[in-house]
Amino acid sequence: MKNIKIRKVDLIFEKVDYLAILDKSLNRTSEEIILDIIDSGLRGRGGAGFPTGLKWKFARNEDADQKYVICNADEGEPGTFKDREILTQVPEKVLAGMALCGKAIGATEGYIYLRAEYNFLLPMLNQKVEEFNRALKGKNFEFSITIRSGSGAYVCGEETALMESLEGFRGEPRNKPPFPTSKGYLGKPTSINNVETLVFTLMIANLGPKMFKELGTFDSRGSKVFSISGDTPNAGIYELELGMSLEDFVNEFGDGDTKAVQIGGASGYCVARKNFKNTVIGFEGIPTGGSMMLFNSTRSMYNILRDYLEFFEEESCGQCTPCRVGCQQLLKGVEAVKKGLRPPAYLETLQKLSETMKTASKCGLGQSAGNPFNSIINNFREEIIY
Repeated sequence: MKNIKIRKVDLIFEKVDYLAILDKSLNRTSEEIILDIIDSGLRGRGGAGFPTGLKWKFARNEDADQKYVICNADEGEPGTFKDREILTQVPEKVLAGMALCGKAIGATEGYIYLRAEYNFLLPMLNQKVEEFNRALKGKNFEFSITIRSGSGAYVCGEETALMESLEGFRGEPRNKPPFPTSKGYLGKPTSINNVETLVFTLMIANLGPKMFKELGTFDSRGSKVFSISGDTPNAGIYELELGMSLEDFVNEFGDGDTKAVQIGGASGYCVARKNFKNTVIGFEGIPTGGSMMLFNSTRSMYNILRDYLEFFEEESCGQCTPCRVGCQQLLKGVEAVKKGLRPPAYLETLQKLSETMKTASKCGLGQSAGNPFNSIINNFREEIIY
């Protein structure tokens, strides 16, 4: 396997002539555009990691009188703030990536679903969108973008709940199949992509798939924008090559006393110091939507776990019983063990519950609530029972 060391990259925030790149792409066929994205190995940067080119291909192959492109800017994962920075620094690249997707799949309308807490960006973004739509009309390319604001629900980061919200309904996940690429927004084929993913598609269109494949590993092509926070002297936004070890990451960004790193936000995994060396940041190891939270020895892992569980209990949409009741019971159970009201062995019962939630919950919220629970219980059990 390719040995990746810490390497800072500048693709996302690099200033480019986005209209010139789009001009070049509009002269190509949708098949050529999609083949380049497939060849690059780009996978979704929102966390799930589905191959972007295949998503575009599935949507393009659908026969429909209307198709849609949606930019998922509902960045609600605790510890993640990289999409906000992308929208602030290079919004035109996001818009151009949406137009590129529109050309590839045959869509004429695009929507940015913006997190409600990011409404302070609306004046600037609305102006950029208006200018961009006007520029597209001058190119005789039928595609326009509209911004819609969310309602502050974490679950709307899930693509089908997002579409429900976009249609004016309560944000609740839909059953799958059908998938959005065949029956998405308003029942039409829809490609939903993360903010960062869309910028990478534009850079691949500009520099070619070979450039992108030279970064990262076979399973984790390219670079990734990380939101780094917690006990670190270097908090902030960094674009790094994928495939690095967590040990190298901690050596670069830790404070010399890092005992754990929460990878992927509240729904991700907590990795203990003993596993830093053997943990790869990428799809062959532990993938992340961007959040990297570092904790040193002063932090109580019980308090961190309780905070995560309180978050999941609050944000569960309540639609399915495994998540609605399961999140409550995980929180009550770990509190009971800490207070001595339940024996330490009860943690194993709670871990079995988390496995049931992973299997039976309808969407990623309930399915992933057990990730921090199990990883913290397994690695820091002594901080829970004493």
